[in-house]
Amino acid sequence: MRICFVCLGNICRSPAAEAILRQLAQQEYAEGQLGDLVIDSAGTADYHVGKPPHGQSLAEAARRGIPVDHRGRQFGPADFAAYDLVIALDASNEADLRAIAPDDEAAAKVVRLGAFAPGADREGTRDVEDPWSHPDEAYVVMYDHLVELSRALLDHVAAGTVGEVLARSAAATR
Repeated sequence: MRICFVCLGNICRSPAAEAILRQLAQQEYAEGQLGDLVIDSAGTADYHVGKPPHGQSLAEAARRGIPVDHRGRQFGPADFAAYDLVIALDASNEADLRAIAPDDEAAAKVVRLGAFAPGADREGTRDVEDPWSHPDEAYVVMYDHLVELSRALLDHVAAGTVGEVLARSAAATR
């Protein structure tokens, strides 16, 4: 499965989600249990193309022992062909991605990360809050939330239920 996490600038949430998912997949699942995972991230805006992740995000990753190797890039319509799953970090990013999707098939790949949380079908989809310009504690909260939701995503990948979450998300956006 080819997964791309998408936030606004691709320097806080999405590169953190990419690094967290990669580490959790390696640590918590046996080799091959999840199939071939390709994990990437991008932003809907071009503000930080070519730049490393935000210093506060990198500091929190280092504190947790999570390696991050990323440079910001912008997600565009042509990128849909490269991924099976395009995961938005909040409702605004989800709307932006659906707006640039070249067709219905591409738009059907878009889902918010919060849609994978237990109970999301009953309680609604939570956003991963943008920590940009907030104190260090906002990055701690972001990482905690991303770890929780990434585990839930990996559980769906392992169980083969990602398609069900995508269908539920698509129905909710109609």
